[in-house]
Amino acid sequence: MEILRNLHRDAKLLMASRGIRAFAFSYLNIVFAIYLDRLGYTPVTIGVVYSVAYLSGAVLTALWGYLSDRYGRRKILMLLALLTIVSNAIFVFFSSLFFILLAVIIANVGAGGSAGGGSGGGPFNPVEEALLAEKCQPENRTQIFGLNAFFGSVMGSLGALAAGVPQFLQERWGWDSVGSYKPLFILTIFFSFVLLWVYSAIDEQHQPKLARQKVSKATGVFVTKMSILAFVDNFGAGMAGGLVSYWFFLRFGVELKSLGLLFFVSNFLAALSFLSAPIIARWIGLVKTMAFSHGLASLIYIAIPFAPTFFTAATLMALRSFVAYMDNPLRASFTMAMVQSSERGSAAGVTSLARVVPYGISPTISTYLMQSVSLTLPLFIGGGLQLVNDVVFYLMFRHVRPPEEIDRKW
Repeated sequence: MEILRNLHRDAKLLMASRGIRAFAFSYLNIVFAIYLDRLGYTPVTIGVVYSVAYLSGAVLTALWGYLSDRYGRRKILMLLALLTIVSNAIFVFFSSLFFILLAVIIANVGAGGSAGGGSGGGPFNPVEEALLAEKCQPENRTQIFGLNAFFGSVMGSLGALAAGVPQFLQERWGWDSVGSYKPLFILTIFFSFVLLWVYSAIDEQHQPKLARQKVSKATGVFVTKMSILAFVDNFGAGMAGGLVSYWFFLRFGVELKSLGLLFFVSNFLAALSFLSAPIIARWIGLVKTMAFSHGLASLIYIAIPFAPTFFTAATLMALRSFVAYMDNPLRASFTMAMVQSSERGSAAGVTSLARVVPYGISPTISTYLMQSVSLTLPLFIGGGLQLVNDVVFYLMFRHVRPPEEIDRKW
């Protein structure tokens, strides 16, 4: 591809790091809730763990985004890789609730550490996106962000297959139901060391943002609107979201291998959507592409509880993945386009904060509803909230265009 040949060296390194994270965080996000179940924790306790992970991740995501503007994005990414190593080491050696909570607070590994589509997210994302935006031109920014998400999702789909490792170890080598999960945490430690090496090779000419420098009014207004919408959207997404593999496990009693295959297909389709998203956006615009694709995904979300079999539900889940995450690279590109360069890390951090906070609230509510009311009710609530968000987003931003779209006519 022509764009790959002309791509900045550091952008390639950032894409490589995205792929590494996506591979590791993908299998961890599939097995983590089931691992906690195997440790003997109840669904409500598991929901609390996810809530703590998302809430702490929300605060830290905003903090890392702000600090990256002050002290350099490469340094913060390297620090996050080190924290991921510490978090996984805790999972290897400890299984009490105190240490599990400590580990997810440190790095959100397994709970909240992945963006949609297996692209690998968590606190890394706002810092990485701000740094990647500096390696792009306005005319190719959306395409590069889409390519970055595509590569991450492809690696995430491959990583999903590794979710079957615990079942393989149990059936082939007789490992116990808890110990068989440990190799996945050890593997993530190895990948985190690789990340550390990749980040160290990135060249950043950092110009620190002064502490007294205020955020511009235009950026403040834009970020506030995006943050309010993100809160509603992700409160709905969090009603199943990171617990969707656990929902499939409880609803249909499926094996880890089947879940791994489902998320392999889902993440691969999400990867294809990341490639198609910039093309569609050039035809109809960023805002319409984000609103219409995500709206369709919300309708499918509501339909999944009606599926009578695992195959039907899995098919709907895979189809949803193709349209649900199409807006991820577009939203990131849109945000980077609408704020000043010196404010990109902070803007991405704040919008990520608004997206992650509701994830910290909804899992506890969701698991309570699953356990005490109905296993499918959280999906109805979640899909409905996301659909409301899609409509309001379109009405609010339908006349807003990033710089590269100003002269286009549709």
